[in-house]
Amino acid sequence: MNRIIIFDTTLRDGEQAPGASMNTFQKLEVASQLEKLGVDIIEAGFPVASPGDFAAVSAVAKLIKKCGVCALARCIYKDIEHAGKSLKKARAPRIHLFLATSKIHLRYKFKKAEEEIEVIARDSIRHAKKFCSDIEFSPEDATRTEKGFLFRMIEMAIKEGAATINIPDTVGYSYPQEIYSLVSDIKENVPNINKAVISIHCHDDLGLSTANSLSAILAGARQAHCTINGIGERAGNASLEEVVMAMKTRKDVFGDFYNNIHTREIYRASRLVSNLTNFVVPPNKAIVGRNAFAHESGIHQDAILKKRITYEIMDPRDVGIAESRLILGKHSGRHAFRDRLNFLGFHLNDEQLNKAFERFKEVADRKKDIFDDDLRIIVEDEMREEKPVWQLASFTVNSGTQVKPKASVVLKKKSQTLKGESTGDGPVDACFKAIDRIIKQKVKLEDFRLEAVTSGKDALGHASLKLKVKMRDAVGHGSSTDIIEAAVRAYLDAINKIESK
Repeated sequence: MNRIIIFDTTLRDGEQAPGASMNTFQKLEVASQLEKLGVDIIEAGFPVASPGDFAAVSAVAKLIKKCGVCALARCIYKDIEHAGKSLKKARAPRIHLFLATSKIHLRYKFKKAEEEIEVIARDSIRHAKKFCSDIEFSPEDATRTEKGFLFRMIEMAIKEGAATINIPDTVGYSYPQEIYSLVSDIKENVPNINKAVISIHCHDDLGLSTANSLSAILAGARQAHCTINGIGERAGNASLEEVVMAMKTRKDVFGDFYNNIHTREIYRASRLVSNLTNFVVPPNKAIVGRNAFAHESGIHQDAILKKRITYEIMDPRDVGIAESRLILGKHSGRHAFRDRLNFLGFHLNDEQLNKAFERFKEVADRKKDIFDDDLRIIVEDEMREEKPVWQLASFTVNSGTQVKPKASVVLKKKSQTLKGESTGDGPVDACFKAIDRIIKQKVKLEDFRLEAVTSGKDALGHASLKLKVKMRDAVGHGSSTDIIEAAVRAYLDAINKIESK
C-alpha cells in the first residue's frame, strides 16, 4: 500500500499544548475543517480526562461522516470504557491505546517489570475489542525502548487484534536515520507485522519531527500522526502541512506515495486553529507562516518576477494562499519597485523612477513594512512637476512639558545653505516660524491636517496644509515616518509652489 494515512491529533495532542484548550464548539469547528481538509482519522480527545473532553469527543463522533474518529485511552479499563462510550455514534470509530515500554518509564513511572506491562497491554486490547473493532496500539516512548521487548510487545498487540501499531518518539529524542532503522528493524523482526499498519508519531523537541516522520514513511510506515501548525506537548508535534507538502513537493523521493489531503484547505485550517487557540503562527513557519511565500531581497524579487520557481519550490495556491508576496523594504530592488508602482497605476520614466526609488529607500530604512498607501504618497510627493526653490537640509527641535519648544531649520537654495531658529507654541509651529525667518516672508497658515497613512507605530504620516503669502496661496503635502518632518515638508511644498508662480 502506497497510500499514507493522515491521522490528525490536533484536538488531542495538539490541545495538550499549554494554553491551547478548546471548548466543544471550537473543537467541532476544527473537526469540520479537518474533514474538509481530507484527513483520514481525527483523534478527537482523551474522554476520561474530563466530562468536557468526553462531551467533545462524543459531539465530534456524531458530527463527522467522511473520516474516522478516534479516542485515546490508557491501558486502564475505565479509560477504555469512556473511550468506547464516547464513540458510540461515530461512523468509523477507533480506540487508541497507549502504554509506556521504555526502561525509564517502567522504572520511574510504573515500577513494573516487562512481563507485567505485556499482560496489562494484552488484557487492555482484549477489553477494547468489546467496544470497537478498530484498535491502534502505541508502545509509548518506543524510540527509547529496548528493541527485543518492543518487538515482543508489537507482535503480541497484533496477535490480540491491533490493526495499527503506532511508534511514538514521545520526547522527540530520535533523528531521521535512527527512525528509519527502527521501522526497518520492526518490519524484519516482528513476524506478523504484515497484518498491521505501521504508524509514526513524532514530537519536535529537537526540531526533527517532520524529518523523522518522513524518514519513517520511507522505511515503511503507512500512517503519520500530525497536528495543524505542529502544535502539541512541549515543542509540538509533526506539522501536518509540512509532512503533506514535503510528499507533494518531492515527488522524486515520494513519487509512489500519496494521501487524501485537499492541500488548498491547509491555510484555512492553519488560520482557524491559530485563531481558536490564540497560538500565533511564527512568520517564518514553513508552508503557512506569513513569510513562507514572501520575498524582500531585490535579487530574489527580480528572479521571482522572471520565473517563480527560481525561489519558490511550491505554488502558494496549492496550500490555499492566493499569491506570493513581494515585500517592499530596504532590501528591495528597482524591478520589484517598478512592478508594484505599475500595479498601482503609476507608469514612470527612468528619471522619475530613480527619484521615487531614492525616496522609497529613505523611508524603508525607517519603516519595516511599506504598504501601497505609503508608495502612493511617496510617488505623489516626489513626482510633482514644480522644481523646488527651497530644499530641506535638516532640522532639530527641542520640546517637552517644561520646555519652550524651539526649532532650528537648515534649507538649501541653489548653492546657498541658510539656517533659521525660532520658538513656537509647539515643535511644528517653531519649525514653521524658523522657515519664515529664512525665506523672509510673512506666511499665513490657513489650514493644517496630519494623518497616519498606514497602521503601526512606524506608520507614514501625511501632512496637508494651505498657506497664503501676500496675495498668493497654495496647498502643500509632505510625508514621513516623523510627523514633524512631514509637516515641514508640506510647508516647504506649499512655499515652493508659491515661489514658482
